[in-house]
Amino acid sequence: MATVIPSDDAALVQRALGEMRGDSDHPGGSRSTFDLRYVVAVARANLALMIGIVAGAVAIAVIATMLDTPRYTARATIQINDGVKRVLKDDDDQAASDMGGWDTDRNLKTQIEILQSKGLALRVARKLNLGQSRAFWATFGAAPPAGGAPEAAVAAAAGMLQGALNVAFPRDSRIVGVTVESTDPRMAALLANTYVSEFIQASLQRKFDSSSYARSFIADQLAETKKRVEESERALNAYARNSAIIRLRDPAASGDAKSGNSGGSVTASSLLQLNSAANEALSRRVIAEGRWRSLADKPLLSSPEVLSNSTVSGLLAQKAAAEVELQQERARHLEGYPTVQAKTEQVAALERQIQKAAELVRRSVYAEYQAAMASEVNLVSHVDELKGQTLSEQDRTVQYGLLAREADTNREVYDGLLERYKALNASAGISLSNISIVDPAEVPGAPSSPNLAKNVISGLAIGVALAAIAVFLRDQFDDSIRVPEDVEAKLGLPLLGVVPKAQRDQPDEQLLDPKSPMSEAYNSLRGSLLYATQDGLPRIMLVTSAQPSEGKTTTSFAVASSLARMGKSVLLIDADLRRPSLHYRIGYSNEQGLSTLLTSQAAIGTVARPSSVENLTLLTSGAIPPSPTELLSSLRFEKILEDAAGSFDVTIIDSPPVLGLADAPSMAALADGVMFVVEADRSRRGALKTSLRRLRAVRPVLLGAVLTKFDTHRAGNRYSEYYGYQYYQYGDASKSN
Repeated sequence: MATVIPSDDAALVQRALGEMRGDSDHPGGSRSTFDLRYVVAVARANLALMIGIVAGAVAIAVIATMLDTPRYTARATIQINDGVKRVLKDDDDQAASDMGGWDTDRNLKTQIEILQSKGLALRVARKLNLGQSRAFWATFGAAPPAGGAPEAAVAAAAGMLQGALNVAFPRDSRIVGVTVESTDPRMAALLANTYVSEFIQASLQRKFDSSSYARSFIADQLAETKKRVEESERALNAYARNSAIIRLRDPAASGDAKSGNSGGSVTASSLLQLNSAANEALSRRVIAEGRWRSLADKPLLSSPEVLSNSTVSGLLAQKAAAEVELQQERARHLEGYPTVQAKTEQVAALERQIQKAAELVRRSVYAEYQAAMASEVNLVSHVDELKGQTLSEQDRTVQYGLLAREADTNREVYDGLLERYKALNASAGISLSNISIVDPAEVPGAPSSPNLAKNVISGLAIGVALAAIAVFLRDQFDDSIRVPEDVEAKLGLPLLGVVPKAQRDQPDEQLLDPKSPMSEAYNSLRGSLLYATQDGLPRIMLVTSAQPSEGKTTTSFAVASSLARMGKSVLLIDADLRRPSLHYRIGYSNEQGLSTLLTSQAAIGTVARPSSVENLTLLTSGAIPPSPTELLSSLRFEKILEDAAGSFDVTIIDSPPVLGLADAPSMAALADGVMFVVEADRSRRGALKTSLRRLRAVRPVLLGAVLTKFDTHRAGNRYSEYYGYQYYQYGDASKSN
């Protein structure tokens, strides 16, 4: 099976070169786009390394899992609400409820920070006495601190607790998970439950402590206000005593600070009472006077006052009856008759009694009138007297009113503070917590770690990542050219051709066969050289390499032979004056050659020899001189090249390697183009890039690189799918079809 790599057609050669250069945007050789096929090819080339790294990572994960101590995780869940309600709701609670919801996220994050704080861990450590708990320290593989301060042990236990605690807060939820990891399942559950209970207790304690400041402040204000009330009351009483002001205080109406009076004075009260009595006396006197006037100006028995008297009305009734009887007696008897006289006397007696009774009524009305008048005069005189006293007292009550208002104001402030203080004392400590336990932690039945499957997957992932990094670094730092595409990617040179590795290490025999893969490869290289520059085929070409034995002599001879078969006159010069090899290949004597021309003025034709290939002339190295570099850097060598360019169509120089020698760079400056031969899959450790830097220092015309000794069978397993090299054989088409 033979490999045919591009044809001789110039257009196909240029197209192939363009495709190869398409993945490189600059001479640095880095790929601008991600190529999955190239990645797969590199991975396949380093498959053993990758398998080893991944297997090592998985093995380490398995061993670490087996050696790790089983750990148990206990989980408790709590719900954290926005606000808190009190059993005794007040204005502050109402304001807090009105504000709820505007900063929910910040409140929840604050609670999470409190859960993870060292202060809460210290509460748990003190609650469970973890500083001296051997069971707790045993779960962490340690012993309680000996000989130290108890607080130091508690602080150390709190630090371990913080390391074992994990708080999970999912998004869009108020449920918080509190997990504690320990080697003892019961200890893990105990720690988790204690954590959430102490968290709730700490929250309530903070609320109680926050109100203690208010209570303390109000208590201080109460003491000061009480002192001011006492002082203002004493000042008010002292002024009232000194001013002889007696105020009638109504307890139900106390605290009227606006008026400054919580009750009237004794003088004012007496004035009111006497004034009211005087008014009543005046009313009684007017009534009595009216009754008296009605009796004084009229006959007694014509007054309604007299007639309405029961005694008078009774006597009038008796008189009327007696008169009736008298008339009856007179009707039967004469005036002198005893019964008539008796009845007449009776009527006269009743008449006298009636007059007497009427007079008594009139006297009583008059007496009542006199009494009412005397009472009115007396009361009016007392009222006038109290008016004067009241007006005098009002002048003295101006300062009293100021003192009274101050006392009432202090009393109102004191009453308000006292009420607030009582409300705070009643509500302190009985507030409801905004944190509640949803699920307490239970003793875990199985260890949460180590998880063999999880660790193996993690080890596998880490191994794959490490393998990828190792392959990437190896690919980046390794300048070995393994596949044709590496020429552009790593060297920044266009690829002129790819020469397969000779079968059974007999390149000369394959070159003699025009149908061999090597002959086809050099024919392709020849096609690339025909269009290597703007002027076509360079007249003078230098063939060099970084290190020895990379195939530059074979390439020089093959290219020269291929060009000669095209009808061009070609001169092949063996310029390796240290380890020449051309004379061995053609079987000529090396007594005369390039060194002869360099040390004499002989013409090329006197030393050059024809070859078995028509149009191909060979110039061997000649005797090895003591100083090849000086000869090759002389003007004589430049004159030789000018003569060769004038006599031959193409001159090809087979130079020594670049690395460590100055011959190749000096000759490269004289050539029209330089072909850089690179052996495939050869470890160089920077030799290629170093050689190219030395060549570029003289600014030669670098035509490109030729990849030699490319093992198609080996590359077929690694890179053939990526590059798509097709295998083609000469033979009967009917058999292959």
